[in-house]
Amino acid sequence: MATVAEWVEGARPRTLPTAVSPVVVGTGAAIGAGAVAPGPALLALLVAVALVIGVNFANDYSDGIRGTDDARVGPQRLVGSRAATPATVRLAAFACFALAAVAGLVLVAVSGQWWMIAVGAVAILAAWFYTGGKRPYGYAGLGEVAVFVFFGPVAVLGTTLTQVGSVGTGALLGAAGAGLLACAVLVANNLRDIPGDRVVGKRTLAVMLGDRGTRVLWVVLAGLPFVLGLAAAFTNPVLLVTLLALPLLVRPLRVVLGGADGMALIPVLRDTSFLLLAWSVAAGIGLAVGGSLGL
Repeated sequence: MATVAEWVEGARPRTLPTAVSPVVVGTGAAIGAGAVAPGPALLALLVAVALVIGVNFANDYSDGIRGTDDARVGPQRLVGSRAATPATVRLAAFACFALAAVAGLVLVAVSGQWWMIAVGAVAILAAWFYTGGKRPYGYAGLGEVAVFVFFGPVAVLGTTLTQVGSVGTGALLGAAGAGLLACAVLVANNLRDIPGDRVVGKRTLAVMLGDRGTRVLWVVLAGLPFVLGLAAAFTNPVLLVTLLALPLLVRPLRVVLGGADGMALIPVLRDTSFLLLAWSVAAGIGLAVGGSLGL
């Protein structure tokens, strides 16, 4: 049986900033619009965290039963390492999805945004079929598209809508930036896995672009949110605080452009996650303060 430490590792805590960050940005936009709603914010956070952990367990299960993780470069997976049975890991994924669904229903009831039930259902289906089912879209180079949509516009704007009932241009900017950096987290992961994914036929976008193209893509995804912050500063100067996260880009940028591969790329995933969180906190502050000042 897997140990507690192995289950924690299987939940992939390094990816949790992808859950926390859009909620921080969306809540900042809501505060800037005059709403202070800690209840809905916490519910949105619970939904996001449960979905991220659920999709991590779902990927562990689906990749494990396909044999994709039999010769894994990164941290071990529960099914691939035989630490837990596929059925147990699948049950853990479904339990997380159920928790996300319950929290989401409560959030919808509190906010009155009933149409978002359909959005939540689509999010859960997307989480499962990323690597699950007969034709997983994560094996067809569409993972980054889904990550941008669900960790950018859906998560950020959904958080704002359930607190204030509407979204402004600032929330749209935050959604784009958070989505791009969440994509950068996935690209960092898939860059490391190119050799193994190519062998087992997992055609991620990184496999399609190749090593060099994927490194260029990571640089664009990680750098563009800072350009967006600068552009938005013309109307809301407080958003210049997003530049405070820029130093966190230096170390992973050096590793990616330096040609590191295999295990040497693991810190890039961690650093990109921290970059996402730092940028999102700064953007949330900028949206909250700027909106309160009428900018």
